Amino acid sequence: MTKKPKSKSAKSKNVKNISAAGTPATPEQLGGMPGGQDISKLPKEAQDRLKKIKEQLDKFSKQVVEKFDKYVVGIALLPPAKQQQHASMQNPNEEISDEMEDIKKEKPNPDDVNILVLIDDNDSQKMTKQELKDKLSVIILKIAEDIDKKLKPQTVILSELWQSCYDAKYDYLQEIAMSAPVYDNGMLAAIKISEIHKSMVLKKFEKYIVSYVLAGSIVRGQATKTSDIDVWIVIDDTDVKKMTRAELKDKLRAIIIGMGYEAGQITGIQNKINIQVYILTDFWDSLKEANPIIFTLLRDGVPFFDRGIFMPWKQLLKMGKIKPSAEAIDMFMQSGEQMIKRVEFKIKEIGMEDIYYALLTPSQAALMMYGIAPPAPRETANLMKEIFVKKEKLFDTKTVDILDHVIKVRKELEHGTMKELKGAEIDKMLDDASDYLKKIKTLFDDIEKRKEEEDVVHIYETIVTLVRDALTLEGVKSVKNEELLKHFEERLISQGKMPEKYKRMLEDIIKAKKDYDDKNLTKTDVEKTKKDSREVIKFVIEYIQRKKGRELERAKIRVKHGEKYGEVLMLDKVAFVIHDLDNQESGISIADIDKDGSLQNLKSSTLEELEKHIAKIEIPNKVFLKQKVFENLKNIFGKDVEILMNY
Repeated sequence: MTKKPKSKSAKSKNVKNISAAGTPATPEQLGGMPGGQDISKLPKEAQDRLKKIKEQLDKFSKQVVEKFDKYVVGIALLPPAKQQQHASMQNPNEEISDEMEDIKKEKPNPDDVNILVLIDDNDSQKMTKQELKDKLSVIILKIAEDIDKKLKPQTVILSELWQSCYDAKYDYLQEIAMSAPVYDNGMLAAIKISEIHKSMVLKKFEKYIVSYVLAGSIVRGQATKTSDIDVWIVIDDTDVKKMTRAELKDKLRAIIIGMGYEAGQITGIQNKINIQVYILTDFWDSLKEANPIIFTLLRDGVPFFDRGIFMPWKQLLKMGKIKPSAEAIDMFMQSGEQMIKRVEFKIKEIGMEDIYYALLTPSQAALMMYGIAPPAPRETANLMKEIFVKKEKLFDTKTVDILDHVIKVRKELEHGTMKELKGAEIDKMLDDASDYLKKIKTLFDDIEKRKEEEDVVHIYETIVTLVRDALTLEGVKSVKNEELLKHFEERLISQGKMPEKYKRMLEDIIKAKKDYDDKNLTKTDVEKTKKDSREVIKFVIEYIQRKKGRELERAKIRVKHGEKYGEVLMLDKVAFVIHDLDNQESGISIADIDKDGSLQNLKSSTLEELEKHIAKIEIPNKVFLKQKVFENLKNIFGKDVEILMNY
């Protein structure tokens, strides 16, 4: 049975301020001070003692690492109250001697400084692992005694640490979790954060957790200070009733990964902890299918917690009892051939899809920018030649041939006339595609520049038309271009109908058009013209609308018939009759205006037709009411019709 994990709060208190991997412990940590307590508040004697311990540990660590750099993976300060266990930990597989029993019964000396020295014995070839441990223990103990006899190093080899985990004895793990690293190549950090994370997971989900396993480069002896920490958790889903297995996995996985982040915050360890969560049924299926990842996990993984499932599987694999099924072997045999086919397909896909669309899409965009609707793929290369090579002379034939070749290759691959695409061909197509895209970018810049210049012409023509319309409303017609500015100033600016600044803007726009004709137009001129034109166009349109609105009001005959109000709008050749102004959609009619002023051919119309007529007319002619109109009003609105004046 395993020891019951400590609560999160108790664990956090012990590890809150432990140093990150590879950094010496602070005096506060060395003295077992609670997190956040300032040592300056301690008596001077206690402060001096802590500083001395710090100096001794640094000296001890430096000498041990210099002498056994090949073997030492970690040195850590252990909690002072645990000394009574160390004797029994020297070798869990040995019987404890009478002398050891006596040591175990001794009361811990509070002045002793207990140190863990973790040794990598994976490459031990010239001597047994135990001989390596004994030899190093003697030398390390001598180094400690030469510095201070109160330094009590405990030498532990990795195989001994892992074996204790295989035997479900987790005392070492718990001590490392509460230790303060003095030197670490990444191993102590991995054990510390994994042990704390495991304790958090078990406290919340112990009912479901089957195994918690440390794996990856850490357990293979390839750890570095920046190595990722890989852990695997297997969840029992064989008795799930309230949710599906997938829901159980997703729910627990999200919480467990969150706990991994929290464990990193508690310990201050920055190494990434990769957490893989399996449900038991999936794990078993992967095992039967000979999933290489699962086999590697069983072979190399070290259980930090196990309910008696992981270790039997590990032993069975070691004994050769877990073997892939015939189906799994056949699947692995075929996988090589399938992978080659996938590679061939991907190469074809690069030629048929990726490079093809990488060139085709920007080419179509260039044609659209020029003002042509998106052409069909087969037409694109020819259009590029016709427009940008022959007509505009912005492109060269050799560049368009690159696009033509890519389209041809795709067609041949699609129809099967080209069976395969070699890597050398792909390399050439990629190089050509890169050149093509550089030139298409230049083409975009050239088209954009031309479009901007053409925009100046469009702006000029738009504003000239609007100014002519405004002058027409003022009674000035048939104005020549060279006299436009003069009439604009006389009729609109000088009379205060438009602000002075619009004269300057109009002058700049006319000058920009001249610069365009002389091919002296700059990008700055284009931007200024666009900016000014927006303001001029808006103001002139509003002026025309206001002017038309006032003139249209003069062309209206407002009447009252019964409790309703109606209106007759007399335009050039037609008149619109609105029978009820409060509900215009209920009835609108149109009639022709005869030479004698009467309304003829009255028929139903719509509001949309009225708006179209208003939009077409420049300005209504002066309206004269003749006798015939009054007779029409009686016929349309009734004998009680009244004409409203000064409304």
